[in-house]
Amino acid sequence: NMQSVLSLSPTLLDRYVSAAHKLSRLAVGLAPATPVVDTYSLPFSARQDDRVSDDAPLGSRGGMTVRHYFPVDGQYEIQVRLSRNYQGYIRGLLSAHQIEFRVNGARVRQFTIGGAAPGRPAPAGFEGNIFGSADWESYMQTADAGLRVRLPVRAGPGVVSVSFPREAWVAEGVLLSQPSPEGVSADAVPDANPGVSAVEVGGPYSVTGPGDTPSRRAIFSCRPRQASDEERCAGEILGRVGRLAYRRALTDRDLAVLMEFYRAGRRDAEFDVGIQAALERVLAAPDFVFRIEREPNVGPGEPYRISDVELASRLSWFLWSSIPDAPLLESAVAGRLRNPDVLKQQVARMLADRRASALVASFFTQWFALGGIDAAAPDEVTFRDFDETLRGAFKRETDLFLETQLREDRPLAELLSANYTFVNERLARHYGIPSVYGSRFRRVQLPALEERGGLLGQGSILLVTSMPTRTSPVLRGKWLLGNILGTPPPPPPPNVPALPQRGEAGKPASVRDLLETHRRNPVCASCHAQIDPLGFALENLDAIGAWRTKSEAGTPLDATGRLVTGVEFSGLAGLRAVLLSRPEQFARTATEHLLAYALGREVEPLDMPVVRGIARAAAAKEYRWSALILGIVQSAPFQMRQAEGEPAPLVKSASGR
Repeated sequence: NMQSVLSLSPTLLDRYVSAAHKLSRLAVGLAPATPVVDTYSLPFSARQDDRVSDDAPLGSRGGMTVRHYFPVDGQYEIQVRLSRNYQGYIRGLLSAHQIEFRVNGARVRQFTIGGAAPGRPAPAGFEGNIFGSADWESYMQTADAGLRVRLPVRAGPGVVSVSFPREAWVAEGVLLSQPSPEGVSADAVPDANPGVSAVEVGGPYSVTGPGDTPSRRAIFSCRPRQASDEERCAGEILGRVGRLAYRRALTDRDLAVLMEFYRAGRRDAEFDVGIQAALERVLAAPDFVFRIEREPNVGPGEPYRISDVELASRLSWFLWSSIPDAPLLESAVAGRLRNPDVLKQQVARMLADRRASALVASFFTQWFALGGIDAAAPDEVTFRDFDETLRGAFKRETDLFLETQLREDRPLAELLSANYTFVNERLARHYGIPSVYGSRFRRVQLPALEERGGLLGQGSILLVTSMPTRTSPVLRGKWLLGNILGTPPPPPPPNVPALPQRGEAGKPASVRDLLETHRRNPVCASCHAQIDPLGFALENLDAIGAWRTKSEAGTPLDATGRLVTGVEFSGLAGLRAVLLSRPEQFARTATEHLLAYALGREVEPLDMPVVRGIARAAAAKEYRWSALILGIVQSAPFQMRQAEGEPAPLVKSASGR
């Protein structure tokens, strides 16, 4: 969110206008000109042997559950495409299976696929009976052609679920081995569970009305009883919506512009169309698209306080990544927000609001480089246990963990020292945590802090700091230096040779041995002496976060490290102790990242006294998140700006003073 790298090209502006048109029609409840088909897909390697989400029906297996917005009351069609192997054949058709379609929890249709479903006897054997029969071979390619249902649905946000009723149950405590991702691609798996690869939701194919949606209830605060009431009602609606969208009090000119768009839309259509036209103008307006902070009449380079209304926008985008709500905006318009007690109350209220989870999705993702999870591609042969289900579990674990830190206002150190995490059965099995069953994520105490604990033991962090085929002490050490200790290493010099893939004479070697060879180059040694020891401490956790005791070369792992200061440590527990031995350094790093995110710019040297002051003040409260956030909100960089231009030079008197 750094403002220095943000720009608005003509193409992006055109997309803003297109989005404003689409979203305003959805919000008001105007039907699209033609039916629209939205496709939701699952990755090929996603496992579907258990309940896939908390929105899926209890007792279900596999499939997909999606949250879909139905624009109007009308007829919609749901169609399913089943999972296929690499040769294009649908998997799991040897036996009959049920597949259910549900909308908002209610079952609307059930189909039977496989086995005797097509009207022919189930094949006695796979190779001889299926591929020996042209009908069966065709059926294996077209069994999902009729898996569609058309039904009436009310407008608004809905949940569409397609799943298989669970047909077999395993006694508690019995953990079955999971198939490797490449196993699902083979032809000879006709007895596997079928799965869903995509769900399509199309419509509306007939419209019965705009419906009663949350957005319509939020927009239409009044309804005209007769034609003479329309102008008054439109003015009331647009005045309230414009005030929220522009994050300030509307001027007469602001409202007049919106009313012009309303009248143009209403001229040849109904009242709702006029409101939609004005709402489209609101969503494309510079006052909505940009965060505008107007400069008062001050000299060049002179510092000044931003207005209460601008402070409200800064605060809402910092904590919610969204516009101020009515209570925050009202206090700003009334000129009360800058009052220290009012500001403190608003920060506490906003952190308790569910919208504060935007800090997890935005700030923590940027700070810890978690955006790389989706792009990470572990080698399928080296890491046979990795699949899209595990990738999703990594993200869910870290999201729940970080949200807990904010919700419960935990001390900053608990990011590294927490003796609990959030897992479901799939992730617990991967971590070696016993007695966890089912797809629901729950908080569990960790049996051994030597192996897990805090962020450094979570698969998401370990995955984004690894190479596709192995761990990377360099990437992990660099991540720790930059994100935890606040001392990022300099970029590598040009023409540095890459790390060799094998040891001397082409023999297998551990990553530690390869790095020791690499450090013989004096150009590389100075930086690697700081980076590598931190990364070595995490070597017991492989590239996808599984515990191991042997290196890639099959040799016993050495997870010891020695800092340039002479401090020695071993493993995750030892590394954690070293990092937590300097809580003030971690607090300054966290404050620096948080301040940069709040301001939308890089922290400059002139900001560092503020950073240190916030961290010192928060020390009395164990560096809890509320103390750090409130310190930033109350700081001069957050509440002030500097006028454009260079300040005027000082004029010396005749005496030279």
